Amino acid sequence: MIAFTADDFGLSPAVNEGIERAYRDGVLTHASLMVTGGAVDDAVQRARRLPGLRVGLHLVVIEGFSAITGKWFGSDQFRLGLRHAWHRRALEAEVRAQFAAFAATGLPLSHADAHKHMHMHPMVGATLVRVGREFGLRRVRVPAEPPRIMAALGIAPTLGSRALYVGTRLLRRQVETAGMAAPDAVFGLAWSGHMTERRLLALLPALPTGDVEIYFHPATHADATVTRLMPDYEHAAELAALVSPAVRALAWTGGPGDVSPAVPESVPEDEPGAVPAASARTAGSPPACSRG
Repeated sequence: MIAFTADDFGLSPAVNEGIERAYRDGVLTHASLMVTGGAVDDAVQRARRLPGLRVGLHLVVIEGFSAITGKWFGSDQFRLGLRHAWHRRALEAEVRAQFAAFAATGLPLSHADAHKHMHMHPMVGATLVRVGREFGLRRVRVPAEPPRIMAALGIAPTLGSRALYVGTRLLRRQVETAGMAAPDAVFGLAWSGHMTERRLLALLPALPTGDVEIYFHPATHADATVTRLMPDYEHAAELAALVSPAVRALAWTGGPGDVSPAVPESVPEDEPGAVPAASARTAGSPPACSRG
């Protein structure tokens, strides 16, 4: 099963338009909503017109506005990590406020993740899971991108990428202990903001079986907000990848029988969440979505 997810829904009109187009004309299945984003009302209106789009919470505790104070969190991950660890009541209040804001939209809660994957922070992850369960949360993104699959695609693993991969075990344990689901593998970290058509076409036949998520940052163009926050991201190219006829064909009918696999037939068992290599999908059917 593959979930094609767009992050930053509600950030700006260009992002919202890109997400709607990626869903209507492409393979997008999920979107993660920033409830404090500058275009959140527009995003909610679009989501209501697209009942098949599964929308979840994109928790913002970095590079975004607080749901309580309206103040900007800033971009210093280390400083914010210490702040969230020491001010746990404030963190819980913020997480609760954002889940409550999502609930107020009336949209079904498909999943939750966090901007810049800040839920990898032990306290942020634990709080997201604990508070989210009160709001009916059943699924959380665990950003475990298998290094060996990416290495087969030409991305040599670094010490940082391996440490991040191992570090996802704690978040997965928190999620599973709460009785929630999580994807076995997530792709988009190494190519964040640069998941072009060429890269997506290389990745799809290399995917492991099981519950897989690929996340994107599509937008119709780089508006002022996008340019300020993500000046080097290829938002329009990611949108083009999601609506590409070649990607649609491969996502709907792909598998090792149709495209030469880029990785071995199995992923080594020493990688958490490891599963066998890519499986075929039914021709003429939409992409198989993971539970949300």
